[in-house]
This record gives sequence, structure tokens and C-alpha cells, in this order.
Amino acid sequence: MKYKKILIVDDSATSRMIIKRCFEIAGFYDSEYYEAEDGLKAVSFLRRNKVDLILSDLKMPKMDGNTFIQKLNVTETTKHIPVVVISSMGSDLTEEQLLKKGVKAIIRKPLSPEKVVNALRIHQ
Repeated sequence: MKYKKILIVDDSATSRMIIKRCFEIAGFYDSEYYEAEDGLKAVSFLRRNKVDLILSDLKMPKMDGNTFIQKLNVTETTKHIPVVVISSMGSDLTEEQLLKKGVKAIIRKPLSPEKVVNALRIHQ
């Protein structure tokens, strides 16, 4: 798989652990994983580090996923990074809006390795 450096952005440490484990089971076991508790910390991390893929929740404190994605899209060094939204929130309208913002895929929780493989295969 081509994603060697993956940033997980979620305010729940448990969710970040589950996301990482599902991605490892799905074949991303050689990847390096980085974590941020919210969009604000993720933006700060991305100023100093490069990643190949961002996995982001939508509902987070300080900076939510929608705002974080908007910031990524207007920043020259981050607008090319694929983003996968992993969230329990969502409706068809929300998903349509996220895809228009350039989100690569949306995976609804509960997460599973099969959902990861399917979402990334379809959207590669």
C-alpha cells in the first residue's frame, strides 16, 4: 500500500487505537502512525511533518473535522494530501458536501478492516 505515513485525527484515544488497528489488519502494518486530538493539533503537526494520508473524525473540540478539511484545502503544502473521514456522524447530504470538498472517502463507524479496504480500493 502506498500510504506510509498516516495521521489519525480524533478526540478519542480509544477511537484512534481502533482506527490504527483496523488499518493494520487491512494491510497498512508497515505504515507509521501519528495522532492528533483535534484539527488544531493536526494543523500544527502538519506544519512540521509530511504525511501520505489523513484519517479524520468530524466532531472534535477546538477545531472540528469540517474546519480542518477546509484549512487543508487552502494550504499549499497540505491540499494534495488525501483525507478519509471516519465518523459516526453523517447523512447523505453531509457526505456529498465532504466529497465536494475533496475528501477521498467516508467510512461510517463502527469501523472494520473490510470497510477500510473497500473505501480505499474504490477511491484510489
